[in-house]
Amino acid sequence: MKAIAKFEKVSKNQFVGANENCTEDAYNAIILPVRATVGSAGYDFFAPYDFTLKPDETITVPTGIRAKIENGYLLSVYPRSGLGFKYRLQLNNTVGIIDSDYYYSSNEGHIFIRITNRSLDNKTVEIKKGSAFAQGIFTQFFITYDDNVTGTRDGGMGSTDKNRLKQ
Repeated sequence: MKAIAKFEKVSKNQFVGANENCTEDAYNAIILPVRATVGSAGYDFFAPYDFTLKPDETITVPTGIRAKIENGYLLSVYPRSGLGFKYRLQLNNTVGIIDSDYYYSSNEGHIFIRITNRSLDNKTVEIKKGSAFAQGIFTQFFITYDDNVTGTRDGGMGSTDKNRLKQ
């Protein structure tokens, strides 16, 4: 297999204060994403603090993680399969797409995961600090022959559209 990326923690200043749970203790306990087995495609993302989601509740989790990705690849983020199956836990943007240039944004490429419990069985999901709750899969992408993009990004959601409108 080809290695094309590296996970890192964002700076303590970037993480602490992102929400009331993002303390220095939570920062020190951040676990970098890992694959569970040799055959796993997904890198597990771990909760930096405990959280509970009742049916139809939503939370945005600052992971404290960034990914340095080679150009030509992206990181897709999904909920853990078991959590989706048991609780209908869903990402609010269905699939998170982390582009290689996001790493260089002023927010250090900090990956946030916004999830909702869509349980139809009135089940509450409890995620403990250090538990895997999402997974990321690296994918190669391709461009068209006539691609001539020269823009750069600074930011996350919506930043590439804002950049396109400036050109």
